Amino acid sequence: MTKPLSPLAKKCAPYLFSTGHFLNDFYGNFLPILLPIIMPKLGLSLTLSGLLVMVMSLTSNLLQPAIGYLMDHRNIARLLVPVIPFGALCITAIGFVESKAMLFLLIALTGLSISAYHPLGSTFTVRLADKRHQGSAASYFIAGGNLGFAISPILLVFFLSAFSLTALPWLTIPAFLFAAVCAVLHLSRLSTCTEATAPVRFRSLFRNRSILLLNLSMGLRCVTHVSLSTFLPLLLVEAGYSSIASGSMLTLFLVGCTAGGLVGGYLGDRVAHKKIIAYSLFLAIFPTLYFYQHASTDPLSCLALFLAGALVLAPQPSSLVWAQKALPGGEAMAGGMMMGFSFGLGSLGNALVAAAGDHIGLPTALLLGALTLPLAGVAAILTPFPTEKK
Repeated sequence: MTKPLSPLAKKCAPYLFSTGHFLNDFYGNFLPILLPIIMPKLGLSLTLSGLLVMVMSLTSNLLQPAIGYLMDHRNIARLLVPVIPFGALCITAIGFVESKAMLFLLIALTGLSISAYHPLGSTFTVRLADKRHQGSAASYFIAGGNLGFAISPILLVFFLSAFSLTALPWLTIPAFLFAAVCAVLHLSRLSTCTEATAPVRFRSLFRNRSILLLNLSMGLRCVTHVSLSTFLPLLLVEAGYSSIASGSMLTLFLVGCTAGGLVGGYLGDRVAHKKIIAYSLFLAIFPTLYFYQHASTDPLSCLALFLAGALVLAPQPSSLVWAQKALPGGEAMAGGMMMGFSFGLGSLGNALVAAAGDHIGLPTALLLGALTLPLAGVAAILTPFPTEKK
């Protein structure tokens, strides 16, 4: 159970956790913009650049369940205060890096900070919420991250057009302000462990059918999510559109993701989390396929792209609530699975889509990759929900 908080702290906590998620994903999306600048500076080859991205993905996504497992067994709530400033300092220190080894180390440490915050923030967000509004609380938390991820490239491009790489540490100011507010409200009094339930053991995961199938479902969902996020600009550039137009369409997709997450969490509380997940996944295939077949900036294509983002991300808040119900005593690890590990699985699927694109063309490969959506829906239907609402 959580330790007592002041009324002010309890009221502010959900907004703070969402703000923290905003900052966490804001700093976590610096690398795509910084990479073209640091490649010539440090003499990075394409192979090393790809390896750098892989290190970021590994430490920021695939390690989240392991960090969550540690949180379930050891109270490390004190990390809530320093974790985001630490990650911000690591990623903004890139402007001073003079060696490849130091660059890889800073990227790995940035990824670790991302992995640490996701289980922390998601666990506290759901735990402090009223049981009738856990999906909505999760959706606000997720929306914060989506917004931070979406506006990060735009703001960073404008910043670097006015200042040099060595000015990047100025961008850490919001991170330190966030840490200061968390410290003043004593949010580190919260416990990452639950006293009412014994911490879950890792081996029990392999006997938990609900967790295994839910991870499969969300991993399949993330194949389309990651593929669209990664290849949308390239798809439009190949279709003859400018980089500005393609970037704007990517922002439209991410805004759709944010809206879908908010609506999905709200409806999950009022309908049923399992129904929202299954319906969203089956419906998402239609706007996704339409956009892939009509990749343009036409109004119908824009609407299809927005709906694709909304429906693809609508299941995430419900999946977070579902996973934590299915893994009592392992809420932080469950949060790490839904917030990170599933995206790691999606990245692996995205690599297969990219490989297929080299042989059959990117549009065809993306179309085939979108077929993971109904498969994800089937996996969700087969997943037992711990406490069905209806």
